[in-house]
Order: sequence, then structure tokens, then C-alpha cells
Amino acid sequence: MTPDTLITPEKIVLDGKTFIPAEQAPIPEWPCVISERPQPTLTVKDDDLFLVTDTIGNISGCSLQDGNPSMGLFCADTRFLSRLELQINGRSPVLLSSTADKGFALSVLCTNPKIDDHLKADTIGIRRELVLNGALFEEIEVANYSTTSITCEISLSFDADFVDLFEVRGHSRKQRGRLLRLAEPTNLDETGDGLVPPTQPNREESLTLAYQGLDGAVMESRIQFHHQQPDYFQGYTAIWQLELASHETKKLGYRLQKLTNNQPSSGVNAATTLAQAKASELMEEQNWVQQITRISSDKSLFNRVLERAEEDLYLLRQSFGKYKTVSAGVPWFSTLFGRDSIITASQTLMLNSQIAKETLMLLAAYQGKKEDEWREEEPGKILHELRMGELARCQEIPHTPYYGTVDATPLWLMLYADYYAWTHDQETLEQLWRNAIAAMDWIDRNLQETGYLSYNRKSKGGLVNQGWKDSGDCIVNRKGELAKGSISLCEVQAYVYAAKIKLAEIAKMKKRLDLAERWQDEARNLRIRFNKDFWIEDQDFCALALDGEGNQVDSITSNPGHCLSLGIFTPEKAYSVAERLRAPDMFNGWGIRTLSSLSPAYNPMGYHIGSVWPHDNSLIAMGLRSLGLIDQALELFQGLFNMTSQQSYQRPPELFCGYELNGDNSPVQYPVACTPQAWATGSIFQLLQMMVNLVPDAQNNCLRIIDPALPQSINRLSLHNLRVGGTVLDLEFERVGSTTSCRVANKRGNLRVVIEA
Repeated sequence: MTPDTLITPEKIVLDGKTFIPAEQAPIPEWPCVISERPQPTLTVKDDDLFLVTDTIGNISGCSLQDGNPSMGLFCADTRFLSRLELQINGRSPVLLSSTADKGFALSVLCTNPKIDDHLKADTIGIRRELVLNGALFEEIEVANYSTTSITCEISLSFDADFVDLFEVRGHSRKQRGRLLRLAEPTNLDETGDGLVPPTQPNREESLTLAYQGLDGAVMESRIQFHHQQPDYFQGYTAIWQLELASHETKKLGYRLQKLTNNQPSSGVNAATTLAQAKASELMEEQNWVQQITRISSDKSLFNRVLERAEEDLYLLRQSFGKYKTVSAGVPWFSTLFGRDSIITASQTLMLNSQIAKETLMLLAAYQGKKEDEWREEEPGKILHELRMGELARCQEIPHTPYYGTVDATPLWLMLYADYYAWTHDQETLEQLWRNAIAAMDWIDRNLQETGYLSYNRKSKGGLVNQGWKDSGDCIVNRKGELAKGSISLCEVQAYVYAAKIKLAEIAKMKKRLDLAERWQDEARNLRIRFNKDFWIEDQDFCALALDGEGNQVDSITSNPGHCLSLGIFTPEKAYSVAERLRAPDMFNGWGIRTLSSLSPAYNPMGYHIGSVWPHDNSLIAMGLRSLGLIDQALELFQGLFNMTSQQSYQRPPELFCGYELNGDNSPVQYPVACTPQAWATGSIFQLLQMMVNLVPDAQNNCLRIIDPALPQSINRLSLHNLRVGGTVLDLEFERVGSTTSCRVANKRGNLRVVIEA
């Protein structure tokens, strides 16, 4: 707050602007067109800002009780716009077409319904374009396609409830802040009461919606109109009385800026006009495309899936201070996550290793430094989730950040080593070495009690389950009963094993033979114990976990598939797990379910108890490939590709329902899956890595390509601008029959490329 800030129960003065509580000056509302059922939505995103509308571009009086409460304009975990409704003569337009294909922009074409005897149906064409670039921009073109002149009333209704995203997701609060109304001194009417009569023109040619949180922060949505100013306002509805000659077109528009304590809420500098916003976005995206590995095949549908995945990774990148990493997914998880960001960065190392570097640096900056039970922070631990909304600021949730994750820390160590293998970035390796030691120390402290890395919720505001399957009902035994006590997940032990093996190699390079020998010995001992304690003899499969008493959580799940590529299983056990995962109760034709359909707890619509997750499957496909089960891995790729090709925009969802493929049926949507979502998008590139099987060793200036294998649906695949260490190269793969060949088409650098059949 600035020195000229004044806060009283009656008013707030902030940098010369006066706000009063909304209840002191109620304003009339423009009627809202309410839908009786949830509508399909369009989603666009730019950095830390995202917008969810219905297919006509409207947010129709969204509230927490409505069928689509997730709609709105969000920034920093706050909804800055909960109503955006275009009407013509008080009626909703009729949709002709709409798309959010570009990711940061959506466009809508609509027309008018029949309006009494005044206006025939389909007389007026309305074209909407909404763009995000640090702010929300909209331009509306209204065209008269009749042979005579017409008059019509176009209205845009705005509102903002400024709710926290956690409230949208169902978190209840005992108390909220207060909505405010701007009372500008320049807007005084003749009575001098500081209020403009709602039917009078707004002399400032703008609207301001405002709210004061319980922490005192004042948030604003400031709307400035362009092209043609509204004729008048009714409450927060701008109204234009248009007269259009035959085939005449008029343009309306506005820019919505988000402010917190009179400063931009977004970390992105906003453009001034919609045209500038589009140009800025397109230029930044083009710069992104030039930096990444460009991948193409001889199949147009596969290329569309690839192009969408590249664009979605660009869209999901989000700024956190001086770093930019991939946020987890829209709408619920548009923020920094430990596990999700790390796995996505690992999946996309062949595409752009800069994602991994910035993810490592950012998470290291937030690495735990003290014991804090509320946030489950511990020295050396990598965070789970960072939030910036009012609930976090008021300590109603522990996400400032929250550290309740058991796997992010070993996954960070794995990424640290894998990033170095791809880049030979000695500077980053050295800069983060102390963080790596602290992370391994955290693991070792937590291994002391049982010998396994486990979790048990400490914070009353935290997660009960703290692995990647973090819903409350997913850790079940073969009877469908929930596991109790401290939980040691199977895949987490594999991550610890891999982290110790990988870090031991780095320690050798750094001449820390004491650490190298210790970590190798600990990894060997862990492997021996793991294969004994986690193996379910009568199922010939690996347990999901051990519970607080050391008993096996003996359900058949996808989790052991994460272990396949990490070397913790003995060979016989690894092949047994691989075979079991492909049985009909697990593989539904598009992918492997999270839980066997034979389990009493199975639910094909359950978040982690029967659904199918693309990232889960891409990790399993990597495991199958590591065992030499190439045909089985390619079958998994083909199922996931077939599923993705049937999605809107050829975009893989966070998850889909576990119903089996039966004839020509389509994959069944999970109702509230995030899309785009980071590690679902990353699975596309991980599956590509599975096919071409690149094994980088940038430290020794070598790239091995081991037995590449394209599926029958692809004959040729090209990788251009692939970076390994200081070398940039182009690779061409071609399949003839069951054999895939590889050649180095171009190389700029002295990397040694070894192709092994």
C-alpha cells in the first residue's frame, strides 16, 4: 500500500481513487440468460492468465452454485471476471461456430434470434474475438446483412466475484472480504453523493469492479472501451444503441486489466490493443518454435497431434519471478507443481532442455529450509504446490508453498542428472550441487525409520495421499479397503533407487568417491529389500505400497509400471509386471487403467481408481521399451494416439474414463479433466523418445540411438534442431517392414552419434 492509502469501514482511498462497499450503493443488474445445464466450454491461456467461457464466448452470471462454476477470467488464483455476457436486444445470440484453436485467443461467429417483429432471425452477423496477453482484449464486429437499415441494442454485462480458485473447486469459507464500488471524484453527479446514476453515460468511459480481501488487498478489474463508446451503462452492463445501414459493419471493443493494490496482478506486461496482443503472442510463439526440436512425420494426423502438443507446451509455460516453467494444467492447476513440472520437464528433454533447467532452478529456489508442520516443509524437500490467492495469503490453506509430496524430491534428483546427460551444463550442475545434497539428505533422513521413503499427512490442511495418485480413495488393497498409516509407494522406492544410482555417477565425476560408494551401496540394498517386501507371491505382481504396519497394499495397479525403466526389479519380476499390466482388466484398448477392473474399488469414472492417464501410460511404455518389449510399447503408443486423435484439437486430456474399447466406440471423457494439461502433453514427446530411443551422454560427447522402432502407422520421422550438449543435429528415421533405420542428415558440432541395431 502507498502512503496515500486510507482504509475505513466506509471507504477505501487508493492512489486517489475512492471505493465504497458495494452494499452501500447497490446497482441494478442487467438480466442474465441462465442455462439449465452445464455448457461445453472454450479455454484460452497466456502465462499466468486463463479464461474459460461457454462456446459463444460468454460467462453467463457464473457463480459457485452454477453448473459451470469453473468459467471465468483467472489470474494468480483469483477470478477477476465472473460474468461476461453478450446479448442482442436482451437475448442470447445464436451460435454459428467457435474455436479456441490458437490457445491464447478464441473466436466466435454468431447471429441474432428472431426478435418479435422487429428483427428477423439471422439478420445480424456478430463476430467476437477474445485474446489474452497480460490482459483480456475483445473486439466485436456487428454486421447488418439485410437489405434495409436496422436498429439493435448490443449489451455486454460484466461482473467479478474475486473468489479464490480453491473456492471454485469447493473449498468453503466462513468469511469473505467485501465487494467494492468505485466512486470517482470526477464522476460526481449534481447531488454530489459520488455516484453516477446507473442510466447515465460513464464520463470516464470505463468500468471498475473491485474487492477487498480479508488480508486488506484491493483487487480491481478495470475495463476500458475502444472503437465506439457505450451509449449508456446500467450497473455493470455497457449498452450500445446501434443503427446499421444495409451491409454496414460497426466495431466495439474493450481491454480488461487486472490490478492488485493498484499494481498489475499479472507478471506479464499487457499490450495496449488487441492487434498488438495478437502480434506479441504470435512473435513469442514463433521464437519458441525456433528454439525447440522440430518433429515431423509422413502422416498428417500425427503431425497435427505433434503441433498441438508443441503449442500447448508453449501455452502452459508460466512465469514465476525470473524463471519460467510449465504449469500443471488448466483450469484447476495453472500454477507451479513439483511433481508435475518435473515429470513434464523430463518428458520433454529431447524437445527443449531449457524447460528442465528453469524447472530445476525454480524448485531449488523454493527448496525446504525449515520444519513447518502446517506447510509440511522440511529441510531439503521439494515443494508440491504454490498458490497466490486470498486463501493462501490468509493462511486458510498451506500452499505458500505446500510441501506435501513424497516423490518430488527424488524426481528432482533424477531430472538433475538427466538434464546434465543431455546438456553437459557444468555451470548448472555446480550451482545446484548443494541443493542435490540437501535433497538426498532429506531422503536419507526419511528412510531411517522403515528403510523406505513414505508419507503420512502432518498438516490438517494437507493431502491425505501424497504420491501422484493423491485423491483420498485410491490407496486400496485387493479387498478395496483403504490403506492406513504411513504409506510407502512402490514407484517412490524406484525413484529413490534411480536417484541414488544417477547421483553416484555425478559424485564419481566430482571425485566424491565417498558419496558415490555410499549411494551405490544404499541403492543395491534397497533393491534387494524391495524385491522381497513388495512382491505379492500369489499374484506374481508388485504391491501398490506398504502400509503403516509394513503390510502389502496388494491391489493390481499401474504404479509398478513406473518402476520398469528404473532398474529396481529383478529381470524376472520386471517381465511379470509388464505382462500383467497388459491383461484385459488393466489395458482397455487405449491405455492401461490406474486400477484393475477386477478390484472391488474399481470405478471407470474414478480419478485414480479405474481411469486412464496418458502420462502414466507413457512412463509404462518407456518401461516396456527398456525390457525390449518393443511391440508391446508400440501398441500402447497406438492406443494413446488413437485416443488423442479423437479429442478436440487433437489434445490429450489429463485423463479419461476406463471404459474398454469395444468396436467403434469413442474414449469416454472424464468430466472435469484439465486440458491442456502438462504431463499429458509431455507424454506425446515421451512416446516419441520411446520410439527413437535416444541415449544422450553429453559429458562424453556421445549420442547412442539404440534399435529405433517406428509403429506401423508411421513410415518416416524427422527430428530437426535436436540439441545434445553443444551440438545441433538433424535425424531421419524410416521404417521398412519391421525394421527402422536412422541416418544423421545434418550435424553442427563434433558429437559422436552411434546407431545400434
